[in-house]
Amino acid sequence: MKQFNKYLSAVFLAATLLTAAGCASTSKQEGTGEYVDDVMITSKVKAAIFGEATLKSAEINVETFKGVVQLSGFVSSQAAINKAVELTRAVSGVRSVKNDMRIK
Repeated sequence: MKQFNKYLSAVFLAATLLTAAGCASTSKQEGTGEYVDDVMITSKVKAAIFGEATLKSAEINVETFKGVVQLSGFVSSQAAINKAVELTRAVSGVRSVKNDMRIK
């Protein structure tokens, strides 16, 4: 019976370690915690852009990966691009901003 308990404990420990390793991040894949953080950053950036009356928030797409925010879409002027980037940089947790917005 003691041998069975040791075997069962070893299997449980191995399963726990494999599960924890599956949640770890790599250079191309986020961990669970990072994904949740990025969702929060994306939400905050979208709220900041939506709250700015001079920007048409429906035309600006926001994506976040490991704290790097990518803005894309079409806007009416360079001033709108500058304002969107400025608002994004002001959000806590944003490491950098990639600007892929275009003027229509």
